[in-house]
Amino acid sequence: MNVVDSSGWMEYFANGPNADFFAPAIEDTDSLIVPVICLYEVFKHIFKQRGEQSALEAVAAMMQGRVIDLTATLALSAARLSVDLGLPMADSMILVMARSQNAVVWTQDSDFEGLDGVQYIRHKKG
Repeated sequence: MNVVDSSGWMEYFANGPNADFFAPAIEDTDSLIVPVICLYEVFKHIFKQRGEQSALEAVAAMMQGRVIDLTATLALSAARLSVDLGLPMADSMILVMARSQNAVVWTQDSDFEGLDGVQYIRHKKG
C-alpha cells in the first residue's frame, strides 16, 4: 500500500522534476491510500494558484485511491508522533495514517527524510 504526501501530489500534478518518482505510487490506484489531510492541502494549494476547477479536478484524481479519514485515535497518535519526532502537524497525520494502513509514504518533504516506512527523494528545483 502507498500514501503520497501532499508535496508528491503537487509535484505530480505540476509535472515537476520528481513527477516520475511519484507516478508509480499514484497511478497504482488499487494500492493507493489518500489521507484526507492531503485532499485539504492539495486542494488549497491548487485553488490558490489555478482556481477552483483545477483544484476539483486534482481532488477527483486523488479520490481514485481509497480516502481515509482522521479519527480521534489517529489524531492522538499523530500528536504523540509529532512530539516524538518533531514533525509538523500535517506530516505527523500523514505518517500515522500511512502506518495505520501498513503503507509506505512517498515524499519529497525533507521532514520525512530517514524515517521508517518512507520513500524519500530530495526536492529538485524545476
